[in-house]
Amino acid sequence: MSAIPLKTPASPPRAAAIDWAPLLLTPLLALAALPLVGSGSTWITLTAAGLAMGMIIFIIASGLTLIFGLMDVLNFGHGVFIALGAFVAVSVLGALPAWTTADSLGLNLAAIGLAMVAAMVAAGAAGWLFERLLVRRVYGLHLMQILITMGGMVVGEELIKMIWGPQMIALEVPTALRGALLFGDAAIEKYRLLAVAVGLVVFVALLLVLNRTKLGLLIRAGVQDKEMVESLGYRIRRLFVGVFVAGSALAGLGGVMWGLYQQGVVPQMGARVNVLIFIVIIIGGLGSTTGCFVGAMLVGLLANYTGFLAPKLALFSNILLMAAVLLWRPQGLYPVTNR
Repeated sequence: MSAIPLKTPASPPRAAAIDWAPLLLTPLLALAALPLVGSGSTWITLTAAGLAMGMIIFIIASGLTLIFGLMDVLNFGHGVFIALGAFVAVSVLGALPAWTTADSLGLNLAAIGLAMVAAMVAAGAAGWLFERLLVRRVYGLHLMQILITMGGMVVGEELIKMIWGPQMIALEVPTALRGALLFGDAAIEKYRLLAVAVGLVVFVALLLVLNRTKLGLLIRAGVQDKEMVESLGYRIRRLFVGVFVAGSALAGLGGVMWGLYQQGVVPQMGARVNVLIFIVIIIGGLGSTTGCFVGAMLVGLLANYTGFLAPKLALFSNILLMAAVLLWRPQGLYPVTNR
């Protein structure tokens, strides 16, 4: 009598392997710049400045990445929400002179916090109106999205000029956040440390919401199969509108950080930053939050290193970086496979 073979239980599915190669690019770039810079203290200062710049760029670009990655919308009007957030911060901080000029870190942070909340609310409300009047009509039509959102940005800039004027307005960092902390001969500006902290909070929050919550699951499921999610009783259109509002609010937050970083705001500031953030999301992989984060770090670091070592190349460094990354990975560092 032949023995009956026993079936072995199926092994549990393995978790997707983490692609570490893109994550190593940032420390490798920093280490490669050290012998070129020469001075250790100068390298620390440049690296801190590059990380702070990268974090601010990530905050701005994360909103656009969210909108494209989850809604498949090419929003070339993203810059108007950046400018709106910055100008709202001008008004809020200007109304709190006792807080911004006090030699108290707590009062200074409270003033910036109120400015951030107000900017996010204003930009989110503008994003809701933008989606309702313009974007809703062109879902799935990329060329029309580009044209109509660029037109919306021009109109938005003119409205900003009507309210705050066309001239540049100073946006100074509050008193306690001015100056730098000394680490030996290296100097790191206090505001840049705040920018790094805010950027990390935004990055972790986005990953948690998209990957660890029911809301994130519904949104990602709606991207894959809209009809299936709607058949379960969920209104996917409302979820997508919420995504657009959240992305616009992040742009407003980034506008506050960028305005304080530049210490001044102009109505065209969003359009000027647009090129930079599109470079970042192309490097990272269209729609990838992690790729956007890595791409922003690389752009920030490279801009500061080349600005010190070869100022004439600083303007082209981001283009060269994008070309190098796309030659290595044509779809970006972390391509979204469902696109």
